[in-house]
Amino acid sequence: MRLLKNMKKILVTGGAGFLGSHLCEKLLNQGHAVVCLDNFFTGREENIEHLLPNSAFQLIRHDVTVPLTAIEVDEIYNLACPASPPHYQHDPIHTMKTSVLGALNLLEMAR
Repeated sequence: MRLLKNMKKILVTGGAGFLGSHLCEKLLNQGHAVVCLDNFFTGREENIEHLLPNSAFQLIRHDVTVPLTAIEVDEIYNLACPASPPHYQHDPIHTMKTSVLGALNLLEMAR
């Protein structure tokens, strides 16, 4: 795949989820480098396994509730959040932390 002259490095949290994996694929098809970050609580590796051979794709297994370090990106798409009532009921505290602390950590990283 030919990378565009104005290629960006883009972080997609929740990148192994249904929506996140499709966004990763779209961004790669547009010629961008993609860093997919997921803790695989609800995301699935089979959603992104076809992207793994792409040299512009990087997978990081990480929970956004833990601050991110040493990652420099041009754009951030935050799709990290368990998105179904059974997950909310199973672990409501972690769901809340993912939404709140995850957003705060990403905002700090974007600073």
